[in-house]
Amino acid sequence: MSGPTIPAGDAVADEQFIRSLRPQTLDECIGQAKVVEGLRISIRAARERGEPLDHVLLHGPPGLGKTTLANVIAREMEANIVTTSGPALERGGDLMGILTNLQGHDVLFIDEIHRLSRAVEEFLYPAMEDFCVNFVIEKGAHARTLRYQLRAFTLVGATTRAGLLSSPLRERFGIFHHLDFFGPDELGLVVKRSASILGIPITDPGSAAIADRARGTPRIANRLLRRVRDYAQVRGDGRITPEIAREALAFEGVDARGLDALDRELLRTIVTVYAGGPVGIEALAATLNEEAQTLEEVVEPYLLKIGFLTRTPAGRRITPAACDHLGLALPERPPARGQSQLF
Repeated sequence: MSGPTIPAGDAVADEQFIRSLRPQTLDECIGQAKVVEGLRISIRAARERGEPLDHVLLHGPPGLGKTTLANVIAREMEANIVTTSGPALERGGDLMGILTNLQGHDVLFIDEIHRLSRAVEEFLYPAMEDFCVNFVIEKGAHARTLRYQLRAFTLVGATTRAGLLSSPLRERFGIFHHLDFFGPDELGLVVKRSASILGIPITDPGSAAIADRARGTPRIANRLLRRVRDYAQVRGDGRITPEIAREALAFEGVDARGLDALDRELLRTIVTVYAGGPVGIEALAATLNEEAQTLEEVVEPYLLKIGFLTRTPAGRRITPAACDHLGLALPERPPARGQSQLF
């Protein structure tokens, strides 16, 4: 996700900071009201029947609470949670060791589940459907398939790219929830809750100033709060006011719409190098010296959400709103092939 740059040495401390602010129960969750209420109903029904919760797929942009919700689900079900990720499971044996150690009603959380290898994914199918795994021993004419029964568990998968999941895997999830960007009011509540936990004095306008620049993402809101807290401590009296918040975030390179240096550079590149577009993501990545996946998963979603960027079959185009924000003129686009130019 895009946001203020954090020095590598602060990475561990930052993750501990973010974890300390995560909600522990559904009642503590802010935003995503439809998702939270849907989970509340599903969890209550499963507990009343004494069954494990159906498998859950959470998808949406980074930083919106997929990992947090997985942990909340486990707590609400009074179960243990085992966490892994798609890239970490390279072979069926890696998953076998995890599955066979799960206790009844445990939650297995797989982040970036769209990055599971095909072999691991196929190994997962019978585990999800029948709570068993099949593995082959020996080879050739002596090959035999052994069936190992597992304890009933709940798989919670998280992905930023649900479209990359294969149909057989996607259809084995009983509960689907899409997480969308938060509104400014919801993010304001997130900032105030986090400030209260950390004992940071903050005014309502101060929390709103941070929320307006948090790109609709709680994780970014909490990171911005940390930067503003430091700035208020050194340059102010420790109290976060809207003036201090705006000064601190401007110092960090975050503008009034929450765009950072990479966001603005991407938009400027489309205007100055590619005449406003259309331009393909690979060409943009090469020009900016960034990974195409970073631009596609981290930078673009918010720019698309606020209408600064559009996707077309031919590539990305900048919008007049983005040009107005950057103070640039929207390049004139040549007429489509086959159309005559009027003079």
